[in-house]
Amino acid sequence: MSAPIRILIVEDHPIVAEGLRLTLSRTEDLDVVGSARGVAEARALASAVRPDVVLLDYHLPDGTGADAARAIREIVPDAVLVMLSADATDDAMLAAIEAGVSGYVVKSEAVAEIAQALRRAAAGEMLIPPSALTALLARLQQRKQQEAHRVALKERLTPREVEVLERMAHALDNEVIAGQLGISVATVRVHVQNVIEKLGAHSRLEAVILAQEHHLLVR
Repeated sequence: MSAPIRILIVEDHPIVAEGLRLTLSRTEDLDVVGSARGVAEARALASAVRPDVVLLDYHLPDGTGADAARAIREIVPDAVLVMLSADATDDAMLAAIEAGVSGYVVKSEAVAEIAQALRRAAAGEMLIPPSALTALLARLQQRKQQEAHRVALKERLTPREVEVLERMAHALDNEVIAGQLGISVATVRVHVQNVIEKLGAHSRLEAVILAQEHHLLVR
């Protein structure tokens, strides 16, 4: 008989964590070797117990399950990661996939189904429906394209133009911007016009809106 699959649970709700531990430990092929309540504790415990599979909640007190997954992968790269969460949004699933999880299971599943998911994950299966995976990968590609566009836009601007843009976003007029940056009002006007042209806008307001849409503003 093969050795039991060593499971580490990362769940901040004690009742849920204990329920999972008790139920999963009743099966001969699953062995819960530890339970952590947050990212930092999960990292330390993973180093100590070296689990085969890690069952992670997505929302944790000191980060997300994706943060915990990345931290654990650095220490136990061979561990299989499975997200267990009530959050089934695309953003949560994408973050989990990017962090290297092998599956995403919703908390509404029966514990017996969760146990079976852990076995399947340990055997190398991907626990995300193909239809959902296709949609998520398309979303991920779109996000990468948007990020590339954002970077390209920001690279068009000089550091001084970014400073001017940030103050434009706070609805400061040219005279106030000039005073804050220690430059002339005429120079501010030139920077404002450059920002508008480089962002492909037609007005000061549209430039600010485009900058906000593409997350060009740091404050």
